Amino acid sequence: MVRTPGCEAPLIEVFIMRRAFLCGFGAVLGFLALCTAVIASGPDPADYPLRVHVLKNTTQSRHQRESKTFSDTPDYVDGMGVADLFEGGEPQGFEFSFSCIGGLKASASYGSYPARWKKHDKTLEILVPQAGKPWNLNACGLKTEMRPGLVFYFHNGQVAEEGANVFKEWMLKNRYDPEKDQNEPLTPDGGPFDDADTGSSSNTPR
Repeated sequence: MVRTPGCEAPLIEVFIMRRAFLCGFGAVLGFLALCTAVIASGPDPADYPLRVHVLKNTTQSRHQRESKTFSDTPDYVDGMGVADLFEGGEPQGFEFSFSCIGGLKASASYGSYPARWKKHDKTLEILVPQAGKPWNLNACGLKTEMRPGLVFYFHNGQVAEEGANVFKEWMLKNRYDPEKDQNEPLTPDGGPFDDADTGSSSNTPR
């Protein structure tokens, strides 16, 4: 084969550029595969068909009780609270204790957490968005004490109890069903999760 003088250097440069491109492309594919594996390893919201609305809870970092120094970064936060479970279109109140990575916040407005039973009527598992990274979901266990026939709601800024049948009537009237992603009632003002202290009974389910 006859080589043309002066062409060897450009051919070497093209080879090096192609090799660098292939290496870089392979690295990107590897990174994407790793990210996909990490995401796939997390909990799947589709496996959590129930919904839990947390009305109120109190928390305490575990390291404040168990660690030798207060400079330790807490891994888990323990606490207790009250919430309503929505299962099969039926509301039911319960009290709970929990131990969650990063803690647990009360539900915003009429929002709710995806949930499933780990042990029926004893332990619920909910999905909690990670602080600052809401696309990352952490599973949080709730040890439950069910309140048959009752639900919790806000009345004059305080958590109160109401009959589950009355609450269900309000749900049907206002087309509120978190299990079906119907998260905003037709008339949210003065509804059962309205925390405004109005000094009247306007927060009662109706």
